[in-house]
Amino acid sequence: MVLDPDLRFGELYMDGRFVVERGAIFDVLKLLYANAEGQQQGFISRIVDRIRFSVRRAVRTNLPSRARRNVAHHYDLDSRLFRLFLDEDMQYSCAYFVDNGATLEEAQAEKKRRIVAKLCLRPGQTVLDIGSGWGGLAIQAARSTAPLEVTGVTLSTEQLAIAQARAAQAGLAHQVRFELKDYRSVEGPFDRIVSVGMFEHVGAGFYGTFFEHVARLLAPRGVMLLHTIGFSEAPGFVTPWLDKYIFPGGDIPSLSEIVSPIEKAGLVITDVEVMRFHYALTLREWSKRFQARRKEAAALYDERFCRMWEFYLAAAECSFWHENLVVFQIQLAKSAHALPRTRRYMEQARAIEPLPHSGAVG
Repeated sequence: MVLDPDLRFGELYMDGRFVVERGAIFDVLKLLYANAEGQQQGFISRIVDRIRFSVRRAVRTNLPSRARRNVAHHYDLDSRLFRLFLDEDMQYSCAYFVDNGATLEEAQAEKKRRIVAKLCLRPGQTVLDIGSGWGGLAIQAARSTAPLEVTGVTLSTEQLAIAQARAAQAGLAHQVRFELKDYRSVEGPFDRIVSVGMFEHVGAGFYGTFFEHVARLLAPRGVMLLHTIGFSEAPGFVTPWLDKYIFPGGDIPSLSEIVSPIEKAGLVITDVEVMRFHYALTLREWSKRFQARRKEAAALYDERFCRMWEFYLAAAECSFWHENLVVFQIQLAKSAHALPRTRRYMEQARAIEPLPHSGAVG
């Protein structure tokens, strides 16, 4: 614990060897994170962190076979687990809370509307969703601007089956298709590309590969919207506990790590939004819902798994409140002429009446 708290503290809680007698694990973590905010780490911790940062690119060999295993570790968990705490559309990424009174469903719907608006969709275009999850965003994009052809790719067999069923249920199977495919195997061109919550799994050593392939996939007037967790400060690394138990092979990029490969790929950055604290509010809602249905999660897995999931949600929420974690939404284009000069088109798209519900996940 003394030598490696970033790994061992979570393990002690998972194993029932660290017990919170009053309150919850979130209360303990909030106290620790709040007191550590703005403070310099101890000498041993700084040395350990420097070593981990220096070797992260060497160990992040996220080639297609490894990427598939990493995705399966988390996203191929029983879909009933995710239904316990996500909104009806099963959006497993940062929501957008216009105000503190918004429900999770309202905030996730607002997130999707904002993304669709930033894509500046036009009838007849082709859209690629890299890391399409359970299909909600792809289905909403298809409904927002008809006719539109949308392709979603994922490495999760669990997500693929549900997304395909949802497209069929919505009567959009002819317009929206989902495939089990690595982004590096996709062939274009596409008029629009969107990627939400997938870039964190690309791996620091593959950022160049990712944007080079995006540049090849985009049509001459193509536009992309990238939504990713990021560091608002200098580059860092995923904590070893999170890497081992939740998101193996994951990396959280800083803006500086993203911009350089974008420029080298010949893409143009046309808009950047930094979403602060929205993910903390999202995680808070997920935690409440998970706790309310904790017995069902224990029936699916076991008590140790529930403690692991509690620690994951609590630590992540504290990180977004007290550390340098944010969400970046970066709009890219193949040409500076691909988009209107002002953001008015985003406002006009969001002013449209709420889009039809894409259907709850059954």
